[in-house]
Amino acid sequence: MSNIKGYIYAAASSSTFGLAPFFTISLLASGFSSFEVLAYRWGIASLTLGIFGVLLRETFRISRKDWGTIFVLSLLRAATSLSLVIAYQHIASGVASTIHFMYPLAVALAMMFFFREKKSFSILFAVLVSLAGAALLSSGEIDFKGGNTTTGLIAATLSVFFYGGYIVGVRKSRAVHIPSTALTCYVMGLGALFFIIGGSLTGGIQLATGGQTWLNIFGLALPATAISNITLVKAIKYIGPTLTSIFGALEPLTAVTIGCLVFKESFTLGSGLGILLILMAVTVVIMHEKKTS
Repeated sequence: MSNIKGYIYAAASSSTFGLAPFFTISLLASGFSSFEVLAYRWGIASLTLGIFGVLLRETFRISRKDWGTIFVLSLLRAATSLSLVIAYQHIASGVASTIHFMYPLAVALAMMFFFREKKSFSILFAVLVSLAGAALLSSGEIDFKGGNTTTGLIAATLSVFFYGGYIVGVRKSRAVHIPSTALTCYVMGLGALFFIIGGSLTGGIQLATGGQTWLNIFGLALPATAISNITLVKAIKYIGPTLTSIFGALEPLTAVTIGCLVFKESFTLGSGLGILLILMAVTVVIMHEKKTS
């Protein structure tokens, strides 16, 4: 029964993460800047996680030494989100989300080359397979409403390394001893502050008005951010990180489906093969980590 709960939580986490492009693009289309979208997203999400933590009587106390670590991690997490939003403005959201899903490869490479984990042929092979998949993805018509394809691909690729750096930082820094809810809440809260500052320096933060706008904001901040993070933690608790990570394939698949159905993004045989290769490569990495852990 606990396994079934874990599968449900893992599927819910990945699929709700995959909703982020839909709400993000909808807000961008209504006139919000990247900084404004992310300020609302992380601000409301951090407040929601804070309330959730208080209700569960979780501790938010951390030592002064931990704040430096949290600050660096919040920069990496904020850079990840900003890179993805920029990518959504220039290339198909499904393509951007699929490229972003390559972050386990970046983590595995970082652990091998910077933390002296044993080099693995399977990891290096998975990297080559994923690069072939990315090449197939980028070979078609992937620009989004006249966006710059090169800019979009660079932004999506940067999100891989920023998020990979965030995960490595959580694993290999003082953050490993910080309660997960508190860590996520503080990282998101600082991220919201960064985006508010960025928005203030680039035209200001507009007050959201209108029911549809607030539906998109809450959709982005709650299902696609707060709820997805909460269910992620619960999934790991019930079925472990490996199976939870494999279920993560639902994230780009959800984004691709929404992109095709809602935003009329093209989907070709090459696109499908590229996505399949990337998902296979990431699965190889995840299964390798399970064997070596």
